[in-house]
Amino acid sequence: MAASSCPACAEPCVEPRLLPCLHSLCAPCLRRLETLGEPGRAAALSVLCPLCDAAVALPPGGLGQLTPDYTASGRGTAGCDLCVDGAAARRCRTCGENLCLFCCQAHRRQKKTASHVVTELESTGDCSQAGKPFFCPSHPAEELRLFCEQCDQPVCRVCVVEGHQQHPYDFTSNVVHRHGDSLRELLRSTQQRMRTLEDVLGQIDDMGSAIHVRAEAVATEICLFASGYVKAIEEHRDRLLKQLEDLKVQKENLLHLRKAQLQQLLMDMRTGVEFTERLLTSGSDLEILITKGVVSSRLAKLNSAAYTTHPSVDESIQFSPQERAGQCHGYEVFGAIICKAVDPAKCTLHGEDFRSARQNELTGFTLLCNDTAGERMGRGGEAVTVTITHKDKKNCAVKSTVCDNGDGTYHVSYSPEEPGLYAVCVYVKGQHVQGSPFAVTVKSKFRKHQGVFHCCTFCSSGGQKAARCACGGTMPGGYQGCGHGHKGHPGCPHWSCCGQVKMSSDCLSRLPSDSSQRSLLRTVAL
Repeated sequence: MAASSCPACAEPCVEPRLLPCLHSLCAPCLRRLETLGEPGRAAALSVLCPLCDAAVALPPGGLGQLTPDYTASGRGTAGCDLCVDGAAARRCRTCGENLCLFCCQAHRRQKKTASHVVTELESTGDCSQAGKPFFCPSHPAEELRLFCEQCDQPVCRVCVVEGHQQHPYDFTSNVVHRHGDSLRELLRSTQQRMRTLEDVLGQIDDMGSAIHVRAEAVATEICLFASGYVKAIEEHRDRLLKQLEDLKVQKENLLHLRKAQLQQLLMDMRTGVEFTERLLTSGSDLEILITKGVVSSRLAKLNSAAYTTHPSVDESIQFSPQERAGQCHGYEVFGAIICKAVDPAKCTLHGEDFRSARQNELTGFTLLCNDTAGERMGRGGEAVTVTITHKDKKNCAVKSTVCDNGDGTYHVSYSPEEPGLYAVCVYVKGQHVQGSPFAVTVKSKFRKHQGVFHCCTFCSSGGQKAARCACGGTMPGGYQGCGHGHKGHPGCPHWSCCGQVKMSSDCLSRLPSDSSQRSLLRTVAL
């Protein structure tokens, strides 16, 4: 039987083998491929497929361990298996040979083969390798009739006795249905993903048309707006059209890149599907079992490829005729394309004393995003990232939370767990904003107050005369604590334990050493 031609060199396919991308190449073409790895390194070698430009990894044994492509070597014009120039017309079902008319007559005249069953060949498909026996490469006299489930490979009887006796195995005809069903399930999944990819590509084409139509509509608006003005307005119009064209090209380029990526993925899937369909349709049981490993691996890899089901670019291009556009040849002009871009160098940080913080207390600041003109963006959606690291302890980083307020401002909050000096970096689109990085001093957490934050001792103790306060104030009539408007009262709420007038503050009191000092804290108990 004449082999089919190699898709790379167009010569007759000699000993074709399958690459992991499911493209089949003849032995001379495989030998001409240059490996991409280094032979001395532990990493697996790989080659570049000349048909799809994919870098595919080679088995540990190199090119010689690639799976033979029996479906490629078996396609072509049928020939007689006994002579060199006869065309196959019949087939011996006993010995599995294709015979021309002359060899068929000789086959029936010989004593050893006279009893063989010879049938007519109905089509060229009947003379494929589907019925020919495959012999064991380790034991050439033995036919491959068994399949080792543990080693996932066809074996002969001698192989079972020598190395697979304890492994689960069965006849190839008994296991091919299960493995074939697995391939069919992968095939159906890949076909479904192909349909999804085709739908996404259709959406991309529609989006490209929508962008083109929308751009033309905006260009018409710009032209109508500018037609009523003289030279200054016409020059302004030309500037707007150039800006619009650049924006359209930018969006179309992004769409084209996405489309090219998806088309390549779809092309790879088509290759895998076509090969798998051909294998399941025309391949023999043994061919399916021999090839199913590399086919399953390729289809599974294609099915795991990530992609979005909608275009990553939208057609939102707007023109605002009321927007002030500055001066043009001394004339104030109006009309602008709404496409503000944030300028990290113009973004500013705001907050009350945001360069200091307390240990284990939530603190933060506000980021105001501006464009290149220094004007507020007025909308959210920017890529804002914040890193907070201890300057002395490099492995001490603080996790921050960025809240998009939707109006061009972003609130950043964090709670440092360790005191010390921190470096805070604020990025917009990967670039430092104005004032970034900046240092934040984190002080130790407040010493806990042991008293109460009260207006006076008289009120907080319910009028008890023995209650005292650390502010030192007293009331007439034998009261040992402070009262409103009396001597020593600070004139505002304060802590009974230390006299501090700020509610959020460190307690200045020390552990009491005698009963008189201890009585300063009795307000809580009283």
